[in-house]
Amino acid sequence: MHYVAWLIAQGAVPYRDVFDMNLPGVYLIHLAVLAVGGAGDPAWRLFDLGWLATTAALIFAYARGLGDRWSAAAAALLFCVYHLAGGAWRAGQRDFLLCGFLLAGSSGVARSRERGGDPVPLLWGGLALGAGMTVKPHAGLFWLACAAAAALGNRRAGRSPLRGAAIVLAAGLITPALVFGWLAWRGGWHAFVSILTGYVLPLYGQVGRDLIGPALGWHRYGWQLWTLLGLLALLGIATRMPGPRGMRRGLALLGVAYGALHFVIQAKGWEYHLYPLALFVAVLGSAALRPPAAVAAARDGGGGLRRLADLTRPAAALVLAGSLLVLGAKGVEALDDRLIAEKSRLVAALTRDLRLLAPPGATVQTMDVTEGAVHALLRLGIRQPTRFMYDFHFFHHERDPRIQALRAEFAAALEAGRPAAIVVLRDTWRRSGYQRLEAFPAVARLLARDYVPAVEGDGYRIYAKRAGS
Repeated sequence: MHYVAWLIAQGAVPYRDVFDMNLPGVYLIHLAVLAVGGAGDPAWRLFDLGWLATTAALIFAYARGLGDRWSAAAAALLFCVYHLAGGAWRAGQRDFLLCGFLLAGSSGVARSRERGGDPVPLLWGGLALGAGMTVKPHAGLFWLACAAAAALGNRRAGRSPLRGAAIVLAAGLITPALVFGWLAWRGGWHAFVSILTGYVLPLYGQVGRDLIGPALGWHRYGWQLWTLLGLLALLGIATRMPGPRGMRRGLALLGVAYGALHFVIQAKGWEYHLYPLALFVAVLGSAALRPPAAVAAARDGGGGLRRLADLTRPAAALVLAGSLLVLGAKGVEALDDRLIAEKSRLVAALTRDLRLLAPPGATVQTMDVTEGAVHALLRLGIRQPTRFMYDFHFFHHERDPRIQALRAEFAAALEAGRPAAIVVLRDTWRRSGYQRLEAFPAVARLLARDYVPAVEGDGYRIYAKRAGS
């Protein structure tokens, strides 16, 4: 995404000049980071930590209404450790960025109910949810759920339910209107619609559904962690909270349901798609950590439920401690992540080799997903002759006319652009190995006719253009 943002800063039009599945709000975030801190790792890490601190503050403020400051601090701590335990590759993931917007939206609806239907919190809550939709469109489901919750809150406060829902819905459209207005101004609207309707919805949305089942177990701590987090959520569900403050708990329950749906709908089985679920489990779990006296007083003034409350908090504390221990072990492993080290080595090697093969002003085409080739181009400030940064588009639904059209566009752009070099990564998503080029005859013929093998690296090959080609 840094590379896309850099291309946009160089004058490229999103979607028309860069084929990608992300929403434009993601590009604007990366553009802002590049403008302020540059393209290096320190700026992105600082941004990630700053966003984490902001999200933790939102969690504390929200969960404070479910218990006391200690239970709220526990919820914020759990989410922070969850994020940091993921290691460097989870820094700034889109689903992580989405969490702050989701919780800000929930806070707006909850505060409105607690203030007797005050419309101002609904306004900024809707704005936050709208911003989230420009990062991940799935947030639109939670936006609709929050609008329904706002209607219910207004009704219980003796105000118009329709007005509450309308404020959240209308405010949620403001940020998308601004972002997509920017996209239309840049000239990328039609290309965006074409990619969305011609590729993302009918084809890309079907890729990876076979990965949902093993998703939680892809890491050896996955099942242990989510078993514990599930127990924490159940303890939070068992702790009721009537009155205006009950809206916070209800929204947290909605958030857990949305988080599970968010993961399943994307159907890729990637761990970072679990971020919204982890967020709302942490928030809901804080209700089980509230002081027993407060729980009992909220329910029946004491008696048997008081004794039950006395057990809930220590049980939740034990589950929380177990979760933190598992995350700690996961985080220790992430400190020595071989994947990150290997990618860093690959990027450094590619940067060195391409600097020798691509003269100033030349273009280089990569056939990669996220193994590091695009990162090398960013370091060198090199553009590609086509709008395709990744090559996995060409290796699923291969008989579909729409994929065949993308292949034809790519081959034609390569013929016309004649890059100084073509980089093929061995390990890539969906179709690993250099032999995947055999299933793409047009590119294979071009390489055989006009290019020569120049570098055989560890995990990559670089083909250089023949003299006179």
